[in-house]
Amino acid sequence: MAEIQGFAAHAAGAELLPYHYDPGKLGSQEVEIAVTHCGVCRSDLHLISNDWGISQYPFIPGHEIVGTVSAVGAEVKSLQAGQRVGLGWQSNSCGECEWCTRGMENLCAASEGTCVHRNGGYADRVRANSRFVIPIPDALASQHAAPLLCGGITVYNPMRTYGVNPSSRVGIIGIGGLGHMAIQFARVFGAEVTAFSTSATKEKEARALGAHNFVNSRESKALKEVAGTLDFILSTVNADQDWSTYIQALRPTGTLCFVGVPPSPVAVHAFPLISGHRSICGNNTGSPFQLREMLDVAARHGVKAQIESFPMAKANEAIEKVKKNKVRYRAVLAN
Repeated sequence: MAEIQGFAAHAAGAELLPYHYDPGKLGSQEVEIAVTHCGVCRSDLHLISNDWGISQYPFIPGHEIVGTVSAVGAEVKSLQAGQRVGLGWQSNSCGECEWCTRGMENLCAASEGTCVHRNGGYADRVRANSRFVIPIPDALASQHAAPLLCGGITVYNPMRTYGVNPSSRVGIIGIGGLGHMAIQFARVFGAEVTAFSTSATKEKEARALGAHNFVNSRESKALKEVAGTLDFILSTVNADQDWSTYIQALRPTGTLCFVGVPPSPVAVHAFPLISGHRSICGNNTGSPFQLREMLDVAARHGVKAQIESFPMAKANEAIEKVKKNKVRYRAVLAN
């Protein structure tokens, strides 16, 4: 096999540089993908900077990958050369533990990240276990499908897990890379959707994406007016908020779910949780089954990421724009 060419981080926070590596022999259960598109996710930025203390250098980032199958391992029966496929955050799991056998591979203790301790999708090709390589429905354009493979599933999975449905009243905190997709999925589920943003200028966009209501979260009066009205609130922001206000916004049995990571510990009083049977939870990506389902729902209902496209060679430019919140709403690299 020829060497794989890509763009790698060689030290924490460093600019990406051209890099090539020998992938070795293709494993019997592996698939090689010729990458056409790769989303730039904030998780890539955290890995490049080693914010989570798990990065090993050099490595090629990228885990929102769309491309075509260029080679299949000897035991792979589910995919064939030339097929258009996607690969998200996860590239392998043990396949045998309680979580894998329950179809919750994303919770496997031996889970392998697509660009954690291995090379990801800012490259011409990438490899993964075939179980985590998902066919892309024809109705989805590749550049719009790529961000669904991490950002999309990150917001879809909790809504599905916690039973969002046409009777639900859902709040989405933050209208950015995750939030703009969350509004669309909540609307597809038939929920009444309230968007929360610190930027009043985003009201028009939020409503265009499907939000029925808009709350400027800098206005304490507006926040107080939604007290006791929501069944499920999804926080997509990486910023500190007055979380007790959002707990107060929940109806009895309501849930505040985190998919964004605020910098400070989340502190709330226990009494509103106890008195109203309210709960706080977190959610990570999703299993291969959930990814397939989410892509099918997106294809049938026209959910798509709003993107800005960059050539793969301009990965550093895309990363800088994402860092500065200047992309609305997802950057996608194209080969």
